Amino acid sequence: MMASSYSAKEEDGHHSGSAAAGGPGAGKSRKPDNTAFKQQRLPAWQPILTAGTVLPAFFVIGLIFIPIGIGLFVTSNNIKEFEIDYTGDDLNSPCYRCSQTYSWNDSCKCSVPFSLDQPFESNVFMYYGLSNFYQNHRRYVKSRDDSQLNGDKSSLTSPSKECDPYRISDKKPIAPCGAIANSLFNDTLELYYIYPNGTKTFIPLVKKGIAWWTDKHVKFRNPAGNNDNLTITFKDTTKPVNWHKPVYELDPTDPDNNGFINEDFIVWMRTAALPTFRKLYRIIQKNKDNLTPTLPRGNYSLEIAYNYPVRSFDGRKRMILSTISWMGGKNPFLGIAYITVGSVCFFLGVVLLVIHHKYGNRSNNADIPN
Repeated sequence: MMASSYSAKEEDGHHSGSAAAGGPGAGKSRKPDNTAFKQQRLPAWQPILTAGTVLPAFFVIGLIFIPIGIGLFVTSNNIKEFEIDYTGDDLNSPCYRCSQTYSWNDSCKCSVPFSLDQPFESNVFMYYGLSNFYQNHRRYVKSRDDSQLNGDKSSLTSPSKECDPYRISDKKPIAPCGAIANSLFNDTLELYYIYPNGTKTFIPLVKKGIAWWTDKHVKFRNPAGNNDNLTITFKDTTKPVNWHKPVYELDPTDPDNNGFINEDFIVWMRTAALPTFRKLYRIIQKNKDNLTPTLPRGNYSLEIAYNYPVRSFDGRKRMILSTISWMGGKNPFLGIAYITVGSVCFFLGVVLLVIHHKYGNRSNNADIPN
C-alpha cells in the first residue's frame, strides 16, 4: 500500500498563489469539506458472503423455526373452539323472524339449540362476532371524542366536531358521541345447559374483566362530581340515536361498570382492523373446587335478545365459545408462518449446498491473473 500526503486546505479548494490573491480560483468552492463523513471515509464493516457462512445460516434458521412452528401449531390446535351463526337469514333458522327487521329499536327474542361433543375445561371465553362490518373505515374510526370519554366536562356538553353527524340530537349534546358509540353492539346472549330430563339451568356469565386494564382505568372515565350520581352528571346530554337507553343505565346495579367505564362499551370502542372480527363478551369461570368441566358435553340453548340489525350491510352474527392457551386464542397462522419460513430456508440450504458441492471446486481451481 502506497501512502500519499496532501493538504486539506488544497483539497477543500483553498489554493495558494494567484487564487488567494483574487485569481480565478478565488471563488468559493462547491467541493464538500474534507471530513470523514462528507468524504465517505467513516469506518464500515461489510460481510463477505461465502458458502461457509451462508449455508450454516440457512440450516440454523430452518432447524430453529420448524420446531417452533410445530409447537405453535400444535398448541393452537389443542385450543377448543365452538362457533354458531345466529344471523337468521335461513327460513328454518330460529332467529329468522327476528332478522327481518332493519330497526335498532325493535327487540325480538329467539333461542338457538346446539350441542357440544367435547367438554370445555378451564375458563371458557364467550365472544360475539360480526362479518362485513368495516370498523376500520377512516371516518368511522375518527368519529369519537376521546376527551369526552376521559371524563372532561367541557367535552361532555360541547363534543368534538369529529362526532358529526352524531354530535347533537334534540338540541342536546350526545354522550357518548360519534358513529362508533352509536353503533354499539346491543344483542343480549344467555347460555343454558339442558339436562337429559329436559330441564334447563342458567350458566353464570362474568361481565367484568373483559376490557383492557389501560382502557378501563386510564382512557375511559366518568365525569367527576355530583357524588357519582351519573343521572345528574349526564342530565344535560342525550343518548345516542340508536341506543335503547342512556349511558348511565348501561349497568345501574354496578357503579364500577356503568357510564363510560362500562366494559361492554369499552370493548366495542376498541375498533377492529378487519371487517370480520370477534370481541370478548363474557367469561365462564371454572369452579376451582369442582372437578367437572366448565362446559360438559351435552345439549345447550343460546337465548338471544335480537336487537342488532345486520341485514342493512349484509352482515352476519356469531357466538363463539373458546378456551385459551399461553399464546392466546386459536390462531394457526403464526405456527404455519414459522414452519413455512423454516422449510424454505432449509430447502434453500440444501439446494445451495448441492450447487456449491458441484460447482464450487471449479471456481477455486480457476487461475486468477495477477
